[in-house]
Amino acid sequence: MQGPHETDGFSRRTVLFSIGGGAAVMTGMTLFPALAIADEGAVNDAIKSMVGEVPAEGGVSLDLPEIAENGNTVPLSFEIDAPMGDDVHVTDVMILADGNPSPDVAVFHFTPMSGKAAGSTRLRLAGTQNVIAVAQLSDGSAMMGKKQVKVTIGGCGG
Repeated sequence: MQGPHETDGFSRRTVLFSIGGGAAVMTGMTLFPALAIADEGAVNDAIKSMVGEVPAEGGVSLDLPEIAENGNTVPLSFEIDAPMGDDVHVTDVMILADGNPSPDVAVFHFTPMSGKAAGSTRLRLAGTQNVIAVAQLSDGSAMMGKKQVKVTIGGCGG
């Protein structure tokens, strides 16, 4: 004989616990998603969308720490070894991080009036990874620089 709150072997308590458990699992999935990282293909696609082909390294000086104790605020500065005249000058510099969920970090725009193609910012890095700077020049050529940054937790070298 069934009680007043039971139907076909399911009590109201069983149904409520099942719904609550399912909601807890879904909440956990949205609060703690799997950390996705950009792959080499995503980085190369981003570079190709800006300059057409992935350029050989050279002409871009990157100043980054080799080891960053805090991946939330990694200082970056760059300088491009290129003329800044009316005929040929750096037009854009794209900063990429190949270990972040999205590789695009920043884009800097320049004109001949900039005088020098240089800039600085702070990056947020998800872990140890390469930081890449790609410079596009007004004549269609491109330059690239790359440097690995090891992100540790509390400076423990991990």
